[in-house]
Amino acid sequence: MVAGPAATCAGLVGPAADAVRIDSAELQAPSQLAVAERAPTPSARIAPANPAFCKVLGHIEPVDPKAPPIRFEVNLPVEWNGRSLQYGGGGFNGTLISALGLPPAYPLDKPSPLSRGFVTYGTDSGHETKPGEPPQSFALNDEAFENFAHRSYKKVRDAAFGLTVRAYGKPPERAYFMGSSEGGREALTMAQRYPDDFDGLFARVPVINWVGLQHAGTRAGLATMGEGWIRPAQVKLVADAVRNACDGSDGAEDGVIADAPGCRAKFDPESLRCSEGRTGDDCLTPAQIAAINTLHAPYKFSFAMANGLDDYPGWGVSGEDTPPFGPTGGWLAWWLGKAAPVQPPNPNNGIAWIYGAGGIQYVFARDPKLDVTTYKVEDHRARVLEVSALMDSTNPDLGRFRAHGGKLIILEHMSDYAQSPYAGIRYFENVEHKLGKAETAEFARLYTAPGVDHVGSGAPANVDMLDALVGWVEQGKAPGDLEVVEQKVEAPSFETVRTLPLCRWPAWPHYRFGPLNLASSFACAP
Repeated sequence: MVAGPAATCAGLVGPAADAVRIDSAELQAPSQLAVAERAPTPSARIAPANPAFCKVLGHIEPVDPKAPPIRFEVNLPVEWNGRSLQYGGGGFNGTLISALGLPPAYPLDKPSPLSRGFVTYGTDSGHETKPGEPPQSFALNDEAFENFAHRSYKKVRDAAFGLTVRAYGKPPERAYFMGSSEGGREALTMAQRYPDDFDGLFARVPVINWVGLQHAGTRAGLATMGEGWIRPAQVKLVADAVRNACDGSDGAEDGVIADAPGCRAKFDPESLRCSEGRTGDDCLTPAQIAAINTLHAPYKFSFAMANGLDDYPGWGVSGEDTPPFGPTGGWLAWWLGKAAPVQPPNPNNGIAWIYGAGGIQYVFARDPKLDVTTYKVEDHRARVLEVSALMDSTNPDLGRFRAHGGKLIILEHMSDYAQSPYAGIRYFENVEHKLGKAETAEFARLYTAPGVDHVGSGAPANVDMLDALVGWVEQGKAPGDLEVVEQKVEAPSFETVRTLPLCRWPAWPHYRFGPLNLASSFACAP
């Protein structure tokens, strides 16, 4: 650091350019690894060891005095490697991302990016969710919603670069972004809106077709109200039927459906229909079968969204009974909850209904008291299109990002019920259609992880995508098939349980340019 760690850190406090204000800057002593007993996601159990660094907290003043500020944290290591890494958010954000933990999909036993010398930073995206407040309520303010859509990540990136110049005398030589879920959408937003700002991007399970997802999640809640709700024992019934139909097709009966698209052709919920007059946990009623078919079917709009999309892909099969805990899990976590959906939603409902119904009220209808069961998308067409233009990171023209020399890795989990993995798969294929397959292969990769839920549980899911990006960006080493690791966390050690290949996505026909070939086999290329 230009004036020594302590003096440099303390000297950062105060106003800066572009409405940025540094509220505090404190030199932190090195910390040791800590492992929590329990956490909502596998990586959240790990508080990695970190080196000595300057912890900078700041905010960016809004233009609208009624809008909240954009808050951020930037971590400046005493020993800097010349690189920066921005962390994405999750859900509807509203919580400051400290960028001190492990990035998405990261092996649990590797040093944190900060320990490896990266400047790391994150933001709350321009609003703070308060206890008891719906996470979507900020969307009633236009500036706050636009910050959430894209502006906050760009503004914080520029603020972090400014701090890097002040601390080290120069900006980062290479800039990276890693995000999962909403953070994955943010990563793709950077490639599409700000293609010159980052050299390497990793988007895990990105919620890119955001408007479609909110409506599809709401539809799933409506389908499982009343008689359509599926009890936990029946969820296991479905998952067992899927495994009986498809496990072992890859030569290993390990509970992981290696070919989830192919399994859709083999599993029919009708096979579980109750005979006339019969009920119980060992069969499904017509209303429950209809609910499952709704989940599997695309959500269709009557008009086109941004970039010409007019639907949201349906979900596939596998991982239905992954145990729920917070955002971890399958149907019970995301789709069904502990009780049938109600209006207004309550904490016992599935996350998709809570997110989707709240999105309808606060984002699209902008009426917090709206009865979502009466909502019709056609009545709010102008607002839906406005939100789609802001939020849907579905523009396949990544020509400028490619020309800049940027590299992109997308990872989809095939047992993800928070968002459909087929949305990201379709996006990647649309990029190939727009730019050409050979041209796309020069800068982008799509991987699929069988049996893995939204947050990385259910099957092996850990792989160092940061290393993969750095090697590709800085050494020209394009990643091929990768090995993912399942790790068991037992403080103070990490036990590797098993490994599986993480395969590049095959060139299958897909939704936008033809039907998905559900009979294709899934395997890494020989």
